[in-house]
Amino acid sequence: MQHTPWWQGAVIYQVYPRSFMDSNNDGIGDLQGIIDRFDHIESLGVDAVWVSPFFKSPMKDFGYDISDYRDVDPLFGELKDFDALIARANQSNIKIIIDQVLSHTSDQHPWFEESRQDKTNPKADWYVWADPKPDGTAPNNWMSIFGGTAWQWEPRRGQYYLHNFLSSQPDLNFHNPDVQKAVLDNVEFWLKRGVGGFRLDAINFCFHDKQLRDNPAKPKELRAGRGFSEDNPYAYQYHYYNNTQPENLEFMEQLRQLFDKYDEVVSLGEISSEDSLKDMALYTHNNQRLNMAYSFELLTDDFSAQHIKDTVSSLEEQMTGGWPCWAVSNHDADRVVTRWGKGKENTQLARMLAAMLGSLKGSICTYQGEELGLGQAELSFEELQDPFGITFWPQFKGRDGCRTPMPWQQDAVHGGFSQVKPWLPVSAAQLPLSVDAQEQDPRSPLNSYRTFMKWRKAHSALVTGDIEFISTDDNVLLFIRHCPQAEKQKILCGFNFNEQATEIKLTQNIVEFIDASPFVMDTSSLPLDTNSLHIDGFSGFYAHVE
Repeated sequence: MQHTPWWQGAVIYQVYPRSFMDSNNDGIGDLQGIIDRFDHIESLGVDAVWVSPFFKSPMKDFGYDISDYRDVDPLFGELKDFDALIARANQSNIKIIIDQVLSHTSDQHPWFEESRQDKTNPKADWYVWADPKPDGTAPNNWMSIFGGTAWQWEPRRGQYYLHNFLSSQPDLNFHNPDVQKAVLDNVEFWLKRGVGGFRLDAINFCFHDKQLRDNPAKPKELRAGRGFSEDNPYAYQYHYYNNTQPENLEFMEQLRQLFDKYDEVVSLGEISSEDSLKDMALYTHNNQRLNMAYSFELLTDDFSAQHIKDTVSSLEEQMTGGWPCWAVSNHDADRVVTRWGKGKENTQLARMLAAMLGSLKGSICTYQGEELGLGQAELSFEELQDPFGITFWPQFKGRDGCRTPMPWQQDAVHGGFSQVKPWLPVSAAQLPLSVDAQEQDPRSPLNSYRTFMKWRKAHSALVTGDIEFISTDDNVLLFIRHCPQAEKQKILCGFNFNEQATEIKLTQNIVEFIDASPFVMDTSSLPLDTNSLHIDGFSGFYAHVE
């Protein structure tokens, strides 16, 4: 029998270390805090933990600006704490996936500090440097995601350097083979330490167009979407030249060759491009590049059954040899129950979305707090830490609202996260949804999540089976999951994206409804010989079909 890798159909739990648990009472979460709360993670039935960056960093972008790829920032602990985290996870047969930021470094990284000095030093060509135009302006029209030009002047060299993100995050020059080798060496440092995989941040940004051609303008009506509001000038362009270059695919194959030297290590690439679904397929093509890829398609405001169907179907048509991974929340997007609940947090919606996401073909990422049904926290301008939000306030409030600390205890100081004032405030609105408040209620989002993930593992069709969508016109998502080798596991999945109950027509012959409460509606008393089905609002059902 063909071996199924552990990560196919896996549930990956994303931890944002700053906000998970503070073990030493300095107001910032740390690696020991993850260990201290690992019992909670284990109780969720997940297969892996993706840990956002904990490396040495000046924290201008909260760890996504790395100054030392091979050490832990003192805020989070020491290397021995990371080793202890690996050991704790191994006890529960859970993999640790770390976040690698390969396309750029901090401007305080020793490589850049050397590179910026002059044009002749050994690291002079390790970053993307370019001469100004004759009038002194930037080399081209490329824009930074965080606002304004993507070029920063460096007087010591008399040149500009490229930064697709903050000006303190200079882009590495991957056209230089020495850069590629150094990056691969840094990756292998963590492979040797026993990590189970890598989430590769902005991985399609490694290479730039050598000719530095201008990006073409994008029509106003096409500027929204992909996570960038039309208020951000980044949305004014088609980003054909500052990322997603063909040379990057060859580097993905080098990465894969390195990963394959180690047993069952998974690679998960974050793709944000002009056609992310096409590039997800390319970046996982023929099982020679990345194992999995995910994008921002389900992290937008578009909450409709048609959007889910179109997105998943489009990727299915294009992907050959790779495996999808889906997420509806992460550290860069408003929390899903607020975003898709149109501002009204709804625990029933939270339960339904966990089941819906876990029923799609692919692996899934759950962002910390998603299992609690947490909504987006509201912060004042004075409380913001995110440079993205500070720049674009008030049209865009940044990412801090999804990064506030986890509420562990409803009545404890700072929700049990820390004994001192946290780096971001604990949301008072989230305290009623704290872990201890939900423990005793079997229908709470937390216990529903636990029940669902355990139930899901018992149905191979939902974990690794194929998917076939069924057309509906009433904002109900309907599809069949099935394993060709196990016909009895042909499962019809239905989810009502409407807040109100609705009636749908069925063309499939139902063999039996599958008892899947409390995360979807109770179907125990429904007749099997029905050609229509009443589905509660923000709920769903499962049934074996012929």
